[in-house]
Amino acid sequence: MVKVLVPLAEGFEEIEASVIIDVLRRAGVDIVTAGIPGTLVIGSRNVRFTADKKIDDIEPEDFEAIILPGGYPGYVNLGKTQKVMNIITSFNGEKKLIGAICAAPTILAKVGILEDKKATVYPGMEKELPYPRGDKVVVDGNIVTSQGPGTAIPFALRLIEILIDKDKAKAIKKELVY
Repeated sequence: MVKVLVPLAEGFEEIEASVIIDVLRRAGVDIVTAGIPGTLVIGSRNVRFTADKKIDDIEPEDFEAIILPGGYPGYVNLGKTQKVMNIITSFNGEKKLIGAICAAPTILAKVGILEDKKATVYPGMEKELPYPRGDKVVVDGNIVTSQGPGTAIPFALRLIEILIDKDKAKAIKKELVY
């Protein structure tokens, strides 16, 4: 079973996190949420989530992918978390899957892994990326990016195509009546 890390920093976007976690779990992906700083994490709309673990208790080598939700100030807090930055850099070097939605692709730009990659970001933040695209979901090598809460379902379905296969993504899409 594919194991994916979803770090949740204070101020994360609840729709994005919920959809990513829910849709990938429906596909049989082992999602582990990691709270920053602790296991109780409050989203940008004051919804309280209980993460599976604290980020400090995560062993990066246990995972095949990392998916970053956006939200303000969640993406800023993710970008200030050295362990998250180290995981992103390490995973990119190993060509492991890295997903980011909303403003979170700016974190990937911050660590320098988008220098030769196409990506998308929350509308209005395009200047933060080297090669921005206007598509709802952009895949370039091991990097998958998406624009925001309204694109969370197609983003999650695309992640399923990559992590498992297209048939599984189609089945989940039908199940969701999407």
